[in-house]
Amino acid sequence: MGKSDLSALPRMDTLLASPALVDSGLPRSAQKAGANRVLDQLRRAIWAGEPQVPELHILAQRARQAAEELARPGLRRVVNATGVALHTNLGRAPLSRRAAEAVAQAAEGYSNLEYDLTAGKRGSRTGRVEELLQELTGAEGAFAVNNNAAAVLLMLSALTPGMGVAISRGELVEIGGSFRVPDVMARSGAKLVEVGATNKTRLSDYQRVLESGEAQALLKVHPSNFKVVGFTQSVEVEELAALAASYQVPLLCDLGSGALGPGPWPQDYPTVEKWAAAADVVCFSGDKLLGGPQAGILVGKEEAVRRLKTDPLARALRLDKLSLAALEATLRDWRDGVSVPARAMLETRPRDLRQKAERLAALLTPFCPCEAVETAGEAGGGTLPGEELPSWAVALDPAEELEVFLRGWTTPILGRIHKGKLLLDVRTLLPGEENIIRDALGAWKGERP
Repeated sequence: MGKSDLSALPRMDTLLASPALVDSGLPRSAQKAGANRVLDQLRRAIWAGEPQVPELHILAQRARQAAEELARPGLRRVVNATGVALHTNLGRAPLSRRAAEAVAQAAEGYSNLEYDLTAGKRGSRTGRVEELLQELTGAEGAFAVNNNAAAVLLMLSALTPGMGVAISRGELVEIGGSFRVPDVMARSGAKLVEVGATNKTRLSDYQRVLESGEAQALLKVHPSNFKVVGFTQSVEVEELAALAASYQVPLLCDLGSGALGPGPWPQDYPTVEKWAAAADVVCFSGDKLLGGPQAGILVGKEEAVRRLKTDPLARALRLDKLSLAALEATLRDWRDGVSVPARAMLETRPRDLRQKAERLAALLTPFCPCEAVETAGEAGGGTLPGEELPSWAVALDPAEELEVFLRGWTTPILGRIHKGKLLLDVRTLLPGEENIIRDALGAWKGERP
């Protein structure tokens, strides 16, 4: 293997002149990159002892496929048929139509992001969002940053710098991506004061460290991504509020999942309104049960929130215009009683899901063996731990082959394999996605020998 073998490779300009690439409609840069990838693969194969060089039209087709792959954006739309409504790996909550339109409008031109049109001077970036949050939660003040970890960091940095902050050992949670509450606390400058045990923490545990002077603030974290059952005890937020008031120390809360008002969650599930009525500040995520964009939302007492907004970290953690547009629109949906997609998914009744699954199965039957089956999904996104959502799916066969094909489709379709079948859970399908699945399976049937 050597120079003579490499001479069998076509020239770059010859490959680029082939009809497969010329007629592809792809950018010239993608065509060149695709051709380069194919030629590099051939060079490596020749040096590895495989001197066979395919015909030009075959190489050109490979180059076109490589070019198409390279021309696709890295962040792509997928069809979520997993049954997990707030799938963290798939971007959590899909935005409502109003929120998507607000993002597009803010992206396509200029906006009054920090300009008061009435006064004709600089205005507040988050002012409208704050008004809506106060209206929805009853809190005196509100603010928003780029995610809930940032909200926790800002809350502790602004309100408890250098102070001992008491937290139950049962609430020292990992919040995802190996980031943990103690790590965020350490970065904020607050000093961690652990109280109680993993499964049991009493009011007296908090009182002891306040009395001794070890702690000058209280932090309550809702373990929204796991559940401890059995021999357990925890302190309600109202009890902590009374204790904090008696010692004149702040009570800060991380609600995480951010359930707003009554909804498709257990009756005893903590809500933003309940915790905000008791605490100095409560923070929660915008893209979980609220069903909006990624954001860290803070609501609470006016003076505490004012200190958050004036902390130097506030600028570093601030939301961009697109997230603000989506968040405001999502909050307007909640105010107006419009069910955002994530909430609608969680609220859909099993009998309606069965009908949807049966319709999808009828649509797909011409292409592969399938049937509507009962299954169970979940809320996901670190919310409603242990709560199964009765659901319905279409079971497809052959599972392994179809899973790979659908995942590689133009709009990737993601389901889950269960008991030898590929399940496409209809709870998390958005309007019109049934047709995407039908088209993909039609192509799959056409490609099979």
